[in-house]
Amino acid sequence: MRLENKTALITGGNSGIGLETARLFVKEGARVIITGRNRATLEAAAKELGPNVLALVADSTDIAATEVAIKKGVDKFGKLDIVFANAGIPGSTPVGGTKLEAFEQVIRTNLTAVFFTVQAAVAHMNDNGSIILNGSVISVLGNPGYAAYAATKAGVRAMARVMASELSPRGIRVNVVAPGAIRTPIWGQAIATPEAEKAFEARIGRSTPLGHIGEPENIAKTVLFLASDDAAHIQGQELFVDGGATASPAGAPIYR
Repeated sequence: MRLENKTALITGGNSGIGLETARLFVKEGARVIITGRNRATLEAAAKELGPNVLALVADSTDIAATEVAIKKGVDKFGKLDIVFANAGIPGSTPVGGTKLEAFEQVIRTNLTAVFFTVQAAVAHMNDNGSIILNGSVISVLGNPGYAAYAATKAGVRAMARVMASELSPRGIRVNVVAPGAIRTPIWGQAIATPEAEKAFEARIGRSTPLGHIGEPENIAKTVLFLASDDAAHIQGQELFVDGGATASPAGAPIYR
C-alpha cells in the first residue's frame, strides 16, 4: 500500500473530490482526518470509511476551528505526512454585477483559508511530507463571470511555488492539482435535474479533447500520486487533470 503508516489531512473531505480522495487514501493504508462544514455528511463519510478516518466539523475559513481540528487529528493519529487543501467554493462574480461581500467570500475561502490551513498544518507535519493544493483550469481559461474564482486559483499556483521554496529545507513538497470539469455537486443548478445534468455533461464533452467530463477518482488518483513517494522529486508543480482542455483545446469534438 502506497500510504501505509501515513497520516493525511483533507479539508472538504465530506463530499466530491475530497471524499473520493479520502476513500482512496484509506484503501492505500493511510489514517485520514477529514474536515468540512456539514456535520451530517461528515458523519456519513466517517461511517462509510471506518476507524481509520476522523471526521471533524471545521469551516476552512475559521482559522481557529481549523487549528483545533488539526490538533485533535494529530492527537489521535500522529503527526501529519500529507495535507490536501481541497475545500473551496464556486462563485459568480461578473464585472458590473458583483457585491464586495460575494467577491471577498470566494477569496477568503479559496485562497486565504488555504494559506492558513497549510500554516496550521506544517507545525504538526513530519519532514519529507507532501502538501497538495486544489487549483483549477479556470485559473487560465478566462471563463466569463469567474473573476474571483480564477484569481484565487491562480493565486494558489503562485502561493504553492513560494511554499515549495520555504518548505524545501524540510523536504516537504508542495504541488497543485488543477481539475477540469469533474462530476461533483459543485455545479449546483447546472445539474439540478437529470435532463439538465445530461445536457451539461454533453456540453462539457464537446469542449474537452477526450470527449467527456472527468470523474472524482481521476483527481483522487492524481492526488495519491503527488502524496506518495512516487512523486518524491516533484516540487512546486501544477498538474492539470482536464482531458486536454487547457493544453489542446483545438482537439475538442466541437472543432472536429
